[in-house]
This record gives sequence, structure tokens and C-alpha cells, in this order.
Amino acid sequence: MNVDQADPAELAALRAAFAHGGESALGRKAVHAFEAGHGIVLPEPYRTFVAEISDGSFSGPPEYGLMPVAELPDDWGGEEQKRVLSRPFPLTEAWMWEDNSDPVGNADEILEQVYNHGSIVLGTDGCAMNWHLIVTGPHRGHIWMISDVGAVPFGVQFGYTTAEPGFAGWVRHWAESKPWYDAA
Repeated sequence: MNVDQADPAELAALRAAFAHGGESALGRKAVHAFEAGHGIVLPEPYRTFVAEISDGSFSGPPEYGLMPVAELPDDWGGEEQKRVLSRPFPLTEAWMWEDNSDPVGNADEILEQVYNHGSIVLGTDGCAMNWHLIVTGPHRGHIWMISDVGAVPFGVQFGYTTAEPGFAGWVRHWAESKPWYDAA
């Protein structure tokens, strides 16, 4: 997974997966403005995807379509939640807060960071199950499912799926009509 250089084969696969139902691409100028406004650089191939292919899509992934880069799901929460994309996403392994486990100390503080720091919300599968692309921190470029009960990384190396990591692997897995978490 290369998050600094777009792979032409991955971009071709993304174009094919989103051939129908996509929103207009933002263009490089708008992507650079978004990045500058948030103090981040989007990981590839997502960066090129929103600049050249599509900024969102009515068809999946996920179930309710891919959100435009600057939007949040309708049920996201109130304005009191300040999202800071330039602050690092705090997790590097799955965390199920429903089990009352606390990975590093103050669970409430970490939980707020999980939802609001270092990630772009790609979209929702409904029922508060949101897919995030991590844009800062040690997991930059990885996809995470963050729900009301916990957070789980997506990619074969984490043991929950057979899919390749990152945005292109996530989309490819969806395009092949595989269940999200298909590891035995």
C-alpha cells in the first residue's frame, strides 16, 4: 500500500468501480485547498480519486454510497464536536469500547479522538456503522469501520478480512461483492 504515489492500476480499477453514479471530481485546485484548510495531505489513491474521478458516489461502497470528502453523515452529531483532521487518529488496533476496555488510559478522551481526529468519513452502512479513511497518524491510508460499539481496521494484515488494505483494496473488495469481514 503506497499512500504517497497513486498506482495507475489502482486508479484504473477505481475508475471502473465508479463508472456509474459518481459525483463530479473536485479537481486538483479544490483538493489542495481542502488539504491546506485542514493541514493534511490526503493519502493516495484517494487523493487522486477525489481530484480526478469522483467526489462521492450514490452507489457503494459503502451501503449508502461514498460521501464527498468534506461531508459527514446526517446522523453524525452536533456542532459541538470539533473535527481536527490534522491531529493523529489515536488507534493502531481494534478497540471495542462496548466491552468497557480502555486501550491507553482515558477512554472518553480517546473515544472523542477516534470520532473526530485524523480521519475522513467515507460513508455509512447505516446503524452508526461508518467507514473512515485515516489521513494522519500511524495508520494513515488505512480504512477503519467505526461504529457505536467499537473500531476495527480493514485489511488482510489485521485478520478480519482477506482484502488488501487501503482505499483501493477496500473498493476492490466491495466490487467483488465480498462480505466486509470475510476471514475465517
